Amino acid sequence: MILYHGSNTANIQVLQPHLADHDRPYIYMSTLEVVAAFYMCNAVERPYYWFPYGFDKETGVPVYHELYPNALKEVSDGVSGSIYIVDADEDSILPFKNIPVARLATQPVKVLKEIKVENAYDLFMQYVAEGKMKIGRFEDKTEKAIANWHSMVLSYIKEKDMIKTPDCSYALFVKEKFPSVWRQYEKEISE
Repeated sequence: MILYHGSNTANIQVLQPHLADHDRPYIYMSTLEVVAAFYMCNAVERPYYWFPYGFDKETGVPVYHELYPNALKEVSDGVSGSIYIVDADEDSILPFKNIPVARLATQPVKVLKEIKVENAYDLFMQYVAEGKMKIGRFEDKTEKAIANWHSMVLSYIKEKDMIKTPDCSYALFVKEKFPSVWRQYEKEISE
């Protein structure tokens, strides 16, 4: 099964499992090159992730959702990295909950090919021009849509009990980009 893995690390020959904010070390891969490319650009430091994307309901095309003005450009312009292509044994690959195109591996996977990317933003604009990707611009989102995204962020910081780690990269990101969400979190935990 051909899968893709995006990374800001170049020249990897074998993908190795790494611990993220899940229960054990995994290699995160995708059946779509575009989705793998998102993972070259992370607005927060690991082990946390910030990739607000979904899929167009009619076409299935990946949509990067900007939750503040110019978010995609901010996180991807000038970012270099690589998209790795692997041929993984289907019996050793696990589906990832909530993301139908995501796959996980717990064992090392040999790289078949590396596509080097000099500027991720330029690549995303190419994907958009080719119809392989859409951008859900902040300016076009309804108040309800923004509120739904904010609710997801609030749920995540509650789940991770970030009041105990207020200086972690994700908490700092939320405080900067979504201060009202952080204030709501502080209010709820103080009640």
